[in-house]
Amino acid sequence: MFFIATGIVLLNVAIYLMMSVIYRRFRFPVLIPALTATVLVVAILLYFHIPYDTYMIGGQWINQLLGPAVVALAYPLYKQRNVLVENLPAILGGAIVGLLIGMFSGLLLAAGLGFSKLYVLSILPKSITTPVAIQISNGLGGDSSLTSVFVMIAGFTGAIGGPLIIKLFRIRSEVGIGIGLGTGSHALGTAKALEYGEQSVSMSSVAMTVCAIVGSCIGPVVAWIMYP
Repeated sequence: MFFIATGIVLLNVAIYLMMSVIYRRFRFPVLIPALTATVLVVAILLYFHIPYDTYMIGGQWINQLLGPAVVALAYPLYKQRNVLVENLPAILGGAIVGLLIGMFSGLLLAAGLGFSKLYVLSILPKSITTPVAIQISNGLGGDSSLTSVFVMIAGFTGAIGGPLIIKLFRIRSEVGIGIGLGTGSHALGTAKALEYGEQSVSMSSVAMTVCAIVGSCIGPVVAWIMYP
């Protein structure tokens, strides 16, 4: 088991590094390493008929790093604490409004398309970072696996489409860019914010944290309103 787990972890790391090199060379938004590496790993699993349970022998090691990775964002946040205090109203307002729009748009779309209660509750926390979204989904009676997929879709969409929107509307403020990316695509958006500067990363991590806290509070209320 140890050798299988180690091999899977090394495979993921090697693929991610390779995709990172390609992304640095061409810089197309669709080539972000998190997306291309995920697609390549899925393709390998399908081609070699590797079961999901076998993959998770090593995949669970990577999964357990999600929590510490989120906590590690506290460091750039601390370094930018003065900027945080100065822009607190904009950060809180932008993050909360973005969270509500993301949450309700997903719910209304799912309900409008006739999705079952399980799918609706699973898509509810899609605008929140994965570790928190999974816990919210489990608490509401959703499916954590489905929630992970919805969170990834939201993250990839924001990380790919976000730069295009930033360019279209000529947004220059690192604070605004960080809030938008962190709110719209959580961890993937925060990773993308690295390309815009340390201040953007800090604001993105703040926005992501605010969305996690507020989403944890209002998620059950929204679920109760829809399914009293």
